[in-house]
Amino acid sequence: MAQAPSSQLIRIARPGTDNSSHSKAQREFNRLTETISTLEAEIATLRTSAHTLQQRLRAEYLPLLHSYNQQRAELVRLFDRACDRPETTRSERRKLIDQIITLADELVNEHGLDDLRPLLDKYDPGNRSTDDDISTESEPAQPAEEPSAGPPPGDPANQKAKSAKKQARDAKRQLDERNSTKAVRTLYMDLVKTFHPDREPDEAEKERKNTIMQRVTEAYEKSDLMALLRLQLEFNRIDQQQLDTLVDEQLRYYNRILKQQADELNDELARIRSQLASIFGKPAVLLNSTLNLEYSLASDIRALKRALKTVKSDLKALRDPAVLSLWLNAYQR
Repeated sequence: MAQAPSSQLIRIARPGTDNSSHSKAQREFNRLTETISTLEAEIATLRTSAHTLQQRLRAEYLPLLHSYNQQRAELVRLFDRACDRPETTRSERRKLIDQIITLADELVNEHGLDDLRPLLDKYDPGNRSTDDDISTESEPAQPAEEPSAGPPPGDPANQKAKSAKKQARDAKRQLDERNSTKAVRTLYMDLVKTFHPDREPDEAEKERKNTIMQRVTEAYEKSDLMALLRLQLEFNRIDQQQLDTLVDEQLRYYNRILKQQADELNDELARIRSQLASIFGKPAVLLNSTLNLEYSLASDIRALKRALKTVKSDLKALRDPAVLSLWLNAYQR
């Protein structure tokens, strides 16, 4: 039998009835399985798009950025040479130094062009960190607040009642956890008994079962209830009718596990978006749609190409001292 899609939607859907006829546990089961399927699809799409975008970032954007920064570094060196020319006026030198510090500071501290650091130190010995060197008087220590007196001990009988309630809640939580674990293990053991390859004499069938068992084991180790249910349906261990007749008590344990899965997938989606935002230097809001990120990266590439063309043109023109002098006269600090 062909492998079912990993995003196959598992839901309780009794023929001839609508969702309003389902119990609370059934509705919650359907909501959680749909949420999980949606999150899985979003994560898969984002990962695929991220791989494509990272390839484009490496192949197009980063080489352009490198060229752009190298051209700006040449501009810094040109301004440095101009500062040393005897015909450069004091006003022109101030403007050149302002440009050198602005460009070199960014190129050194943001883009790692450490070969410009001697020039940055030459024109800005403090490297714009003079504020850090200003000593300030320490603020007088605030008197520590006196600890407030705690509430007086309550009635011992009341304390015992609270303790008993807490113990009951803890016991119930532990029982639910054991039953939830048992619910997953029951599905797992049914699949293991059916597809364990050790006693299979046919080599082709043994290989097939071994592949299935790898999927079963992976799902069980992750406590991936959705994957185990999909495997049950895929290999006809349960059918839709059996799924529709799951009792609420069993569904309650399933829902507990599915809720945890949905939370973990939400965390994973947020983590991927955060990583992409860091890689591409974009606000996370753009990552709600990979199309937004694709458009933004394409726009950045076009803008960088224009900027590179402009800085190359400027560098070529400003090598002429007369043009540089005119440019400096028009330059406003």
